[in-house]
Amino acid sequence: MKYVAGFAKGFMHLFQLGGKQFADWVSSIVPVVLMLLVLMNAIVALVGEERMNHFARAASSNIFMRYLVLPFVSAFMLGNPMAFTMARFLPEYYKPSYYASQAQFCHTSNGVFPHINPAELFIWMGIAQGVQKLGLDTMELAIRYLLVGLVMNFIGGWVTDYTTAYVCRTSGIQLSKEADTGKVAES
Repeated sequence: MKYVAGFAKGFMHLFQLGGKQFADWVSSIVPVVLMLLVLMNAIVALVGEERMNHFARAASSNIFMRYLVLPFVSAFMLGNPMAFTMARFLPEYYKPSYYASQAQFCHTSNGVFPHINPAELFIWMGIAQGVQKLGLDTMELAIRYLLVGLVMNFIGGWVTDYTTAYVCRTSGIQLSKEADTGKVAES
């Protein structure tokens, strides 16, 4: 009985520690994420949804805009997973590459912009805690992670272009490289 009681006590202690951590987050990171979301929505409201859509269509025509700028702007403005919706403006051929670049960016920007992927913030906070114990600045690490991420996300998108070309060639599938800018047909 002693072991069962000890296990139960340890089990409850785990949840008590989790509750304390959650309370710390509610008083520290949650307000920051909330304010960043408010800023993002305010920017979209000021710029206008149609202008944001026009920007996304224009960004799809250039490889640097497609895999550097569009993933950054859409992740910042829309967060994860909504950032993936900007692929609707891309030609079918480039959608896999955009997805590869965007999926990586939602992770590499978390230290500087926690509102992009708040569900994985605990990963960044764990890394940051180790860096803080070493007496180092976490923001410098976050910016380095962001910059390296931008380069690697671009390379990931670009390499996926080659992968898509290979799959299309070997399977006989032909994907359009022209963006469908028309409205969805009503039925």
